[in-house]
Amino acid sequence: MPNSSTVTTFLLLGFSDTREQNVLCFILLLVIYLAALTANFLIISAVSLDQQLHTPMYFLLVNLSVLDLGSISVTIPNAMVNCLLNTWEISYSGCVAQVYSLAFFLTTDYFLLTGMAYDRYVAICDPLHYETVMDRKACIKMVASMWVAGLLYSGLHAGSTFAITFCSNVINQFFCEVPQLLKISCDNLYLIEFGVVVFGALLIFSFFAFIIVSYVHIFKAVLRIPTNQGRNKAFSTCVPHLIVVSLFVSTGCFAYLNTNSRSPSDLDLAFAILYSVVPPLMNPVIYTMRNRDIRVALWKMFQCGVFSGRKTRGHSA
Repeated sequence: MPNSSTVTTFLLLGFSDTREQNVLCFILLLVIYLAALTANFLIISAVSLDQQLHTPMYFLLVNLSVLDLGSISVTIPNAMVNCLLNTWEISYSGCVAQVYSLAFFLTTDYFLLTGMAYDRYVAICDPLHYETVMDRKACIKMVASMWVAGLLYSGLHAGSTFAITFCSNVINQFFCEVPQLLKISCDNLYLIEFGVVVFGALLIFSFFAFIIVSYVHIFKAVLRIPTNQGRNKAFSTCVPHLIVVSLFVSTGCFAYLNTNSRSPSDLDLAFAILYSVVPPLMNPVIYTMRNRDIRVALWKMFQCGVFSGRKTRGHSA
């Protein structure tokens, strides 16, 4: 293909060439997608219905679940349809929308993870001023600024990507991924988008450094807590968050900065899954598995559902 004006569709790399394996991939993706949807919707419902969870930490967690729902819905449903129909084409406009949406959800997700680290820092290192620093108005402003920053950066990301002239329409990934689009460029305009990617990487490393410094102070404060119960509670909310951030940063940076090789690689596929599919699935598990408040809220919600159903059946009888 001589230039981007003639590209009307892109051809994505499928998981397999055989019909049977594509059906298996469809079933696996369906299970992952339903699990992620269910887990994130449960967190949103539990926090929304339980008044005791209307705190800054859980407000941020609800926003994280909303973003996770959005990010996994950008890639998985389209891949499921492609597996089922055994066709891996995506329109030019669909590819633009996918790049923009995924950049928005992932960028805002990371901003939010940074905000959650700051929330834990204030709560543990400066608890006397926590309600003043992280009041309702401050939380809303912080989250709104993160969403706006995500919108602006993703617009810059998508705009610079599709200013490129493409020599091919074959993308070696199961969704429209910026590093793979850069590999099929055939002019120097790709340097603009590469510059945007590097700028994004520097931004990510800066936030990651802020998160690490915050957690150094948090762990120092936690070690000074006299009771084991207090230390365990603090670690249970901080360690999972640090695991999520580390996984997100390491896999995302590897995928976006590894643009030298132009041949398909299983590592490209693996890292794309790790940064785009695994976090939306694992975030609810990590944040609920060690979080007693969320587990109690979920149990109350299920109890209310069961007992209200029994009462309804009893009245109808």
